[in-house]
Amino acid sequence: MTNALTVSAVQYQALDGGILPNAMEHVRLIEDAESHGARLAVFPELSLLGYDLALLASPEHWLVQGDERLHDVREICRRTGITAVVGGAYREPGGTPRLASLAIHPDGTTETVFKTHLHGREKDIFVAGNDASVLQLDGWRIGLAICFDAAVPAHSTGAAEAGADAYAVSALYTTDEDHRLELHLGARAMDNRMFAILANLGGTTALGSSCGLSGFWGPDGLRMKKAAGTGTEVVTATLSRSALLKFR
Repeated sequence: MTNALTVSAVQYQALDGGILPNAMEHVRLIEDAESHGARLAVFPELSLLGYDLALLASPEHWLVQGDERLHDVREICRRTGITAVVGGAYREPGGTPRLASLAIHPDGTTETVFKTHLHGREKDIFVAGNDASVLQLDGWRIGLAICFDAAVPAHSTGAAEAGADAYAVSALYTTDEDHRLELHLGARAMDNRMFAILANLGGTTALGSSCGLSGFWGPDGLRMKKAAGTGTEVVTATLSRSALLKFR
């Protein structure tokens, strides 16, 4: 168990062209995270595609188990020792469609986490997951959430009850949701006495322009660090176990 964990929240403006060009840009950004000493890099909701659900009418925009288009992402995670949490539309081996985060570990294994609280058009496309999932990294436990999951307090409570030290949210918050964003992440951190991490999609999306604001909150619910703008940006912070112990 380590006393500190360095994490990069990657605010990301998705590229046109589908999964492959975005996967290659993820490689570059994971290398950037390594230069800041990160052991974990968290990307936004649907980072490998962007939040354009109309694209999902085409099978080519769906990920599958062992997807070869993520080969270079797996390789950079192996070389850097970073676990990367990336977002995409994912079909399970049995065909079930999921809005997913894929945690790609340096040892080549991948954990898939599914959005629990779907909303809007997502309900017509995806099948919801069940509750929060918790990763283990260097003795730290990281609860993973996807966007609207963070708006439901029971989701983060479930992660905390599973021992989470931090709650990492991959999301899309737009320009009219900045106040909501701050309240959600601050409350999830404070109520559960854990760190909160947000990786927000950047730039312009099918739902509107991003409000940016990716970053970190402490277990007191206060902001630690945030992105300077609304485009692609790697925001890195070191989480200290001593800061957690003050509230536990």
